[in-house]
Amino acid sequence: MTGAVPRLLLVEDEPGLRLTLSDRLASEGYSVETASDGEEALTRATGASYDLIVLDVMLPRQSGLDVCRTLRQRGITTPVLMLTAKGQVADKVVGLKLGADDYLSKPFETIELLARLEALLRRRAGGPNSGGEGYRFGDVVVDFRRMEVSRAGNPVDLSAREFKLLRHFIEHRGDTLSRDALLADVWGYDETPLTRTVDVHVAGLRQKLEAKPKAPRFILTIHGLGYKFTG
Repeated sequence: MTGAVPRLLLVEDEPGLRLTLSDRLASEGYSVETASDGEEALTRATGASYDLIVLDVMLPRQSGLDVCRTLRQRGITTPVLMLTAKGQVADKVVGLKLGADDYLSKPFETIELLARLEALLRRRAGGPNSGGEGYRFGDVVVDFRRMEVSRAGNPVDLSAREFKLLRHFIEHRGDTLSRDALLADVWGYDETPLTRTVDVHVAGLRQKLEAKPKAPRFILTIHGLGYKFTG
């Protein structure tokens, strides 16, 4: 995890179970959002960043298997735990082949679900705040130890300053950072670059890491305030 409250998307069409699980997960410290069908799940999972997705296989409009397939095709690598019907081995196998990270058969004990989610969070590459050597967002993987970045498996050439800026964004995920704060923390007080320098470097990161640099998903402009990283 990144030190922030882990964000979780729970996709379950049965209202009672959805409410019970969301309440329990919230009480365990997760920030929980829910979806009740496959299309809503896709909209949420592609429009925001989550640390985990709990995805039921049997859903209206689109199945959980279809949702998982589409997410992976779009380069979204958020860990997915699939909920399958008891004894449906085929769903488990297909789900794992489509890119799911784990599965749990219904009915299940909530304590087991929590344990599996914690394991997935531990397995997910952590940022510097968690003592990990890597971080993943979208189809981008950052290796802090080697100071290397790849996107969709291909190496990305970042300057030393761009890498330092990206690392700072990751360390402060979810925080709105002013240009002055970025100048101080990334460039240092002993240097006096123009504020435009921040904008130029942010634009460079977007060009190299965002699928749509002009409509960024991860490095957002907060008008009048600065920038926010949501990966």
